[in-house]
Amino acid sequence: MFEKILIANRGEIAVRIIRACREMGIKTVAVYSEADRDSLHTLLADEAICIGPAPSTQSYLNMERILAATVAMKAEAIHPGFGFLSENARFAELCQKCNITFIGPSADIINRMGNKSEARKTMMDAGVPVVPGGKEPVHTAEEALELAKTIGFPVMIKASSGGGGKGMRVSYGEEDFMANFQNAQMESIKGFSDDTMYLERYVERPRHIEFQIMADKYGNVVHLGERDCSIQRRHQKVLEESPSVAISDELRREMGETAVRAAKAVGYENAGTIEFLLDKNRNFYFMEMNTRIQVEHPVTELVSGLDLIKEQIRVAAGEHLSVTQDDIQIKGHAIECRINAENPAKNFMPCPGRITNVHIPGGNGVRVDTHIYNDYKVPANYDSMLMKLIVHGKDREEAIAKMRSALGELIIEGIDTNLDFQFEILSNEVYESGDIDTDFIPKQFPQYCR
Repeated sequence: MFEKILIANRGEIAVRIIRACREMGIKTVAVYSEADRDSLHTLLADEAICIGPAPSTQSYLNMERILAATVAMKAEAIHPGFGFLSENARFAELCQKCNITFIGPSADIINRMGNKSEARKTMMDAGVPVVPGGKEPVHTAEEALELAKTIGFPVMIKASSGGGGKGMRVSYGEEDFMANFQNAQMESIKGFSDDTMYLERYVERPRHIEFQIMADKYGNVVHLGERDCSIQRRHQKVLEESPSVAISDELRREMGETAVRAAKAVGYENAGTIEFLLDKNRNFYFMEMNTRIQVEHPVTELVSGLDLIKEQIRVAAGEHLSVTQDDIQIKGHAIECRINAENPAKNFMPCPGRITNVHIPGGNGVRVDTHIYNDYKVPANYDSMLMKLIVHGKDREEAIAKMRSALGELIIEGIDTNLDFQFEILSNEVYESGDIDTDFIPKQFPQYCR
């Protein structure tokens, strides 16, 4: 087992990894930018080292500085968390060259599955159902338009290197296609330095269902059930839950087996997520794979009982999976709300600033993953997520009641947050019924989607 791990991330996920390492008896090194000097992860880690100025390109995305810090602090492994360098194949390759263990899949697998168009092609070859669309990527609006005519409108335009909703547009016809393609491509170039795009038919009113998988170095792969991530704004997840009310036991088995088959098709290792679209007729299609731990991993931990961060570390250290598929039993229902520093009434505008007062809720079945504290200054340089509020109940009805209670108890003063908006979602009759899809927020809360 590793003696020391460097966490190449910040915020609540860095804190989450540090706590897992502490329980395993592993020392930790936190890296931080000048803007994060007083962030909680720097205080909780055994050691901390500054890696540059506030801009992420000069700190959390600076591979050379992170690798230099790892060598200087004598850490044997790097946990990348999510975001930043977590799905960067070049970084994983550099770690290997420096004899540092990257806690995640290999560079080759990240290349194959992290690139959305390549992953789509790989899944088609493996017999995994995919949304109808182009098999090859496109680079120009002109060739994309010809492909769109073949696929049939509406079509979804996606960046091959995209993530977090960036580089995505829906086009309903030829008249809006060129502008949508060019805007999505520019967003991809700006966000991922990649102009490669791909097209697929737009599935109307789908649910976003993802399966958590875990794989070791010996070909063992398990899935830990699904998460329903259909509550989104601008393709970014807002609330997640497990299990999904839309999935029967038979469909869960079929989708889970497909997720495992997809992972085995590429020789996958470590934690990953196979994301599907589920249409109104309960047909499911592979959408993409995330080759890292997910923001919403706690809901899976609560219903499965497995610590995914610890399992990641064990697998990366060369151990076999600690569970088999038969060991995994999904119990109860879990919901996660992402609490962000943003103003929903102002088009979800980020709201950095100083937190003057915070009260964290508690109680049986309530979990809070966060890095904030009283007098903490939320920097303007990074993602606006402040915390993840997660609850677990014996069923969905109890979980909803617990989340309402926890949201009512949570206090964050000094900045704007989406706390009240999350409460509105939990109190919405359509959400309570479970009859949701990815258009839930635009349809139910049009005032926030101007």
